[in-house]
Amino acid sequence: MGKIIAIANQKGGVGKTTTAVNLAAALGLEKKKTLLVDADPQGNSSSGVGVDRRRQKVTIYQLLLGEAKPEEVIVKTEYENLDLIPSSMDLVGAEIELIEREHRESILRTALAALREKYDYILIDCPPALSIITTNALCAADTLLIPIQCEYYALEGLSQLMNTVRRVKRQYNDQLDIEGVLLTMYDGRLNLTQQVVDEVKKYFPRKVFSTTVPRTVRLSEAPSFGKPIQYYDRGGKGATAYNALAQEMIRKA
Repeated sequence: MGKIIAIANQKGGVGKTTTAVNLAAALGLEKKKTLLVDADPQGNSSSGVGVDRRRQKVTIYQLLLGEAKPEEVIVKTEYENLDLIPSSMDLVGAEIELIEREHRESILRTALAALREKYDYILIDCPPALSIITTNALCAADTLLIPIQCEYYALEGLSQLMNTVRRVKRQYNDQLDIEGVLLTMYDGRLNLTQQVVDEVKKYFPRKVFSTTVPRTVRLSEAPSFGKPIQYYDRGGKGATAYNALAQEMIRKA
């Protein structure tokens, strides 16, 4: 049965979507059948794997509203072992439309349950906000992966995220666990980086991945070509890092 991992941090610019896209591609290259779920209205995960969400007739929006079945919204990407549930700008309105729904927090969990047998990994790229969509992702997930950038305000807002995780565990999903914390935009030459690493390890003892993701221009460029980093700069530092992250996760499992 496939493992569902939510990738979330309500702080923007931490490498959340970059991680979702490139980790999904890396798992695919490890021969793991992977589904990437773009639950962010911005749709950057969709475009990051070369899918134009504006051309998709059914998306995660129709899935959440019960207007489409899970298998109807899956898009095959051109990348090895990697499928996508694309996003839609309509997701912004879904926040309001779901308010009156019964069991609205578990809609995504119910939808993805039917897909667990088809995939080894299902990765959910969450919006950078603690919204009903993020709550749905946490209810559906087995674990939570938290990207944190090696910057001064790295831990800002994390207490709020963890409060949400505790609430979801208490009310909806008592099996939710922390998959790990991923340090992004890492530069070992800077004293600030080591300070951030030390603080993060205090906050999340034994939960920080040994793999770190460096700050590279190639990682920033790849989305504009609609390619995961493994297909844009195969031998680069970014691809090496996300490949190592995938292997670390597989070993842990």
